[in-house]
Formats: sequence, C-alpha cells, structure tokens
Amino acid sequence: MPALLQPTPDGFLRAGDPHLIVSGALHYFRIHPEQWRDRLRRLVVMGCNTVETYVAWNIHQPSREVTTFEGFADLGRFLDIAAEEGLDAIVRPGPYICAEWENGGFPGWILADRNLRLRNRNAAYLQLVDAWFDQLIPVIAQRQAGRGGNVVMVQVENEYGSFGDDTAYLAHLRDGLVARGIEELLVTSDGPARMWLTGGTVDGALGTVNFGSRTLEVLAMAERELPDQPQMCMEFWNGWFDHWGEEHHERTGGDAAGELADMLEHGMSVNFYMAHGGTNFGMQAGANHDGTLQPTTTSYDYDAPIAENGALTDKFRAFREVVAAHRELPAYEEHLAQLGLDAQPATLPAGDVPIEKVVSLRGTERFTRSAEVHPMPPAFEDLGLERGLLRLSREIEIARSDREGWPAITPLKLYDLHDRAWVYIDGIYAGAAGLDPAQAGLPLAERTDATDPALVELAHLADRLLPEGGRRTVRLEILVENLGRVNFGPRLGERKGILGGVWQTIRFLNDWEADAWPLEEMGEELAALLEAAPALDDGADEDALPVLVGASFDAESPTDTFLDVSGAGHGVAYVNGFCVGRYWNIGPQQSLYVPAPLVRAGRNEVLLLDLEKRPTSLALLTQHVFATPGA
Repeated sequence: MPALLQPTPDGFLRAGDPHLIVSGALHYFRIHPEQWRDRLRRLVVMGCNTVETYVAWNIHQPSREVTTFEGFADLGRFLDIAAEEGLDAIVRPGPYICAEWENGGFPGWILADRNLRLRNRNAAYLQLVDAWFDQLIPVIAQRQAGRGGNVVMVQVENEYGSFGDDTAYLAHLRDGLVARGIEELLVTSDGPARMWLTGGTVDGALGTVNFGSRTLEVLAMAERELPDQPQMCMEFWNGWFDHWGEEHHERTGGDAAGELADMLEHGMSVNFYMAHGGTNFGMQAGANHDGTLQPTTTSYDYDAPIAENGALTDKFRAFREVVAAHRELPAYEEHLAQLGLDAQPATLPAGDVPIEKVVSLRGTERFTRSAEVHPMPPAFEDLGLERGLLRLSREIEIARSDREGWPAITPLKLYDLHDRAWVYIDGIYAGAAGLDPAQAGLPLAERTDATDPALVELAHLADRLLPEGGRRTVRLEILVENLGRVNFGPRLGERKGILGGVWQTIRFLNDWEADAWPLEEMGEELAALLEAAPALDDGADEDALPVLVGASFDAESPTDTFLDVSGAGHGVAYVNGFCVGRYWNIGPQQSLYVPAPLVRAGRNEVLLLDLEKRPTSLALLTQHVFATPGA
C-alpha cells in the first residue's frame, strides 16, 4: 500500500489531495501521561493537523535488562490518543535525538563499552541499535496510516549532517526501518545549508531543514539543494532552551509569527519546535559543551506557544492567527469550549510551604554504609548508574608541612572530572571541584573550572585536621554528580565520574569504595532517612551538608502548582516521592513545575536533597519565576 503522504514538486498530497503539514512537537516523555490528551488538544486549537515526537531510547531501556513501554514510556498510547484527537503523527525514533535530553537519548549503560563509537557503522553500536529497533519499530509500524493508524512520517536518524557523513550508517538505519515494516514516508532533517544537507541526507528519504529565522533565504537554499520536492521545516525554532547560570530565553510572538507566515504563504510545511516543551523531570536534562559543560535546566518551557503548564500564550494566539489564513478553524473561544479547555489552567493558590525538618544526610546509613571496592574510581557507566550521585570513599594519610612556599596540606587532584565533586575529610567539608556556577557568565578564557585536573585545596583545613602538625590517617569521601551528559556535538557519548583518577602529591590513590546513588529512584528511601534521622540545630554549619529537607502543603484537589526553590541552593526536589527535577540558585530557573497528577487531595510531601546550602524557605507559586543571573 502506498504511503498516505506523497511528495510532489508542487507540495505534499495526502490521500491524493494537496496537503500542507502544520505540525507541533510534543515529547510524550516530557509530559505526565495523564496530561497527554490535554496538551494534544491545545495543539489542535493552535491549528495543527499533525503532532511530532522524538523517541527517547533511555526512557524505554533504563538498563540492559529492562525494556518498558509503560507510564511515561507508553509511546503507543500517546500515538493512539493523538489519533483520537484527529492528529497525524511524525515519529523520530533516532536512535539519536539530541532534544537537549540526557546523552541525546542514548542510554548511559551502553557506554560501559569504552570501545563503543556512537552514530556510525561501528559493529558493536549497530548491534545495540538493531536490538532496540527490533522492540521499538513494531510499536510504530502497527500505528501507520496504511494500517489504520495515524503515523504518516518516520525520520531516519536526526540532524546527522551536524555530526558525521557515514552514508553507510544512514543507509543501514533506513533499510532497518523498512525491513521492520515502515511503509510511510521516510524523511531526514538537517541544518539550513548545504554543509549540513550533504552529510545528513540519504537516498530514499525526503530531506527537510531546521531553522528559526531568515525563512525566505532558507527556502531559496532548500529549493536549490533539495529540488523537485515539497519543502518542509522540520524544526521551526520559535523559542529556545536555557542553561543553568545563563540568561532566560524569550522570543516575541510577532517576530516568530512573521517567519511562520513566510513559510505557509510559500507552501512550506512546518513543525513547530517546540509547540509545547514540557519538563525534564528527574535528572533527564542534557548538556551542551562550549569549552566547558553547559547543563540544561529542568524546565523545557522553551518559550513555546503552549507553556510548560499548558497555558496558551500571546505567541500561541499569534501563530493561530497565521495558521487560520491557511486552515479553516473555529473561533478561538468556541474551539476551546468544544475541547473542554481553559486557556489558563488552574493552579493552587500561592503560599508558603513551611520547612518542617532538616537532617544531615552524612549522618545517615546511606552515607556511611560500606560498598564494593574498585581499584580506580569507576565511571558511572561501569556501575550501571545512569544519573545521580556517586559516593567514593577510602582512607588516606595526610601530613602537615610548615615549609615556606609549600601548602600546609597538599591538594588533591581530580583528573578528568565529570562534572562536579564535593569533598569531605573526616566529616569536614573541604570544598567543591569541577563546574563552578560562579563562573557561568565569564568568557571561556577567564574560566578556571574548565582546567584539568580539578584541584581540591586542603591547606585551609590544617588547623582543624592537624592542629599539632605531623601526619595522620583520615577518611576521604567524594560525592560526584552527573549534571547531564552532552547531547550534541563531538563530545556526545560522554562518560561521568572521575575518569582519570585521584592524585595525591606523587601518586594515584587506588582501592575506592563506590556507592551508586540513583537519585530519581530514591524518593521513598530518602523520605525514610529524613524521618529516622535527628533534626539539625538551627545553627548547623556547612559541615552538615548535604542536607535532607522535609516540608508539606495541603491541596483541596489535584491541581498544578509551581514550587519556589529560590531559597534553596543546589540539589533535587521530590513531591510525594516523585523526583520533579534539579534546582540551582544560580538561575535562571527559580521554580519547579509540579503537574496536577503528582498532587493529591490533602497533605503533599515535599523533600529536597540539597548539596550546597541549608534552604531558608519554600513556597508555592502560580507561575514560573525565571531570574537572570546577577540581576
């Protein structure tokens, strides 16, 4: 059976009729499943006839032994709901997706093989991809339009022209999709110039382009480089994402709507990236690397037309007005009423969330228990630890020197640290190493956190550790944090941990106890530790860090809210045991979105694990707060 969408030099035909694709990106894994239908209906109101989603491999295979298509990973249910709402679907299965998602969607566990090379015809890599596609592609194939479903387009890889030019690799993926039953239109997507298209296109797949401005220039280029075919913008970048410690991104609706008008008036199909950004729940946000790591925030609002909580923005209305010139739509208020939607979803009232208890995590069993010994500090991937913290422990001997020009105690050197480490000596906080939030706004040439090795100074502790001089044995503990694996560019496939080892004075330190902390899965455990441990005195200092913080709020019914964490430092937050995400007082994000399905009628438990500061306050807000660093 022929594909439902047929490309012609004059545009797309859908079942033989001229068709303009107006699509919006919604990522099922960034939206609570109970809100999928609501967000898809909002897409319909904006005038879209299609929804697009990536497939995040790491959501479906959190470990080598586990494959899931349930909950946040129920791709089939998401596509079925989209079909019920009258939307065609574009599916981009990767295996690489970028998406500012941890590791570009690749599971961290595949990186345990240090010889593995991603995104080329490396045999070990292709074996993993083929095994994954054997499970994934049937879910998509059975929902194709030709089989009664709504999938009309499937993408081969993703922006490959921004990474490599292994045409045999692209051909392998293309052929694998066909062999596994994909019969609808195959496409590729790449940047808006010949240099990207020459690396990322492949015979048998329609080329599309990604861009956010200069539409008429891009259209002229596309007609030159991709002639005799319909033109499509697969990613219309109408907003942008944020990095921790950098400015919050905003783009006016009028500016973006002007670009959209140019596309549609010239017959160019479009996919809004993003139509609705959603949330990087847990610690799933990825990172970029521009000389130093740039971790992405928990919020993936993206300044999209449909805000993170589903609110319909001025940009939404500007886009709808443009689309209405090309597609017949009901009146705005009437359309909302037809679909049972409010333009501004309800939120809980604003108010304080009183902090009820604070305990030192280092005084609990999780920090003091023994663990398996490794000859060198293992990488996260060696332990099967996708995200979270790694606690490294051993005894070392330190000595005090009063020799002029020498440090009182020689520093530790952490080679190839990814990404940040907190160091404690006999329960005394020695300092943090690695990515330094205070340097986020500095030019790269002036940053010291990009240097290797990362230094941990101990001299300032000489009077506490060795007041009488001499030498002694102490307990060294290091907490290493994964702040998000790189999701784009040549550093893709980044491993986490202290990959080069820990050096003291003249040699590497061996034999480390290594305890993995998969924080996204530890909500209940941390709550039990909080309940059992004694509360800290109000005057407790930084030697008590990290801390567990317990608080609560009441709700009459499950309703959206935003948790104000501007009075906290840096860590992760849980609501009723669910890890809603990472927070960091360097901004720009100062609040965390808590979707209604995570809230329950009555008492709601809030828990923070803070690595840097004893939080002073928590509150509920009715909308996000973004604050520019230093403002």
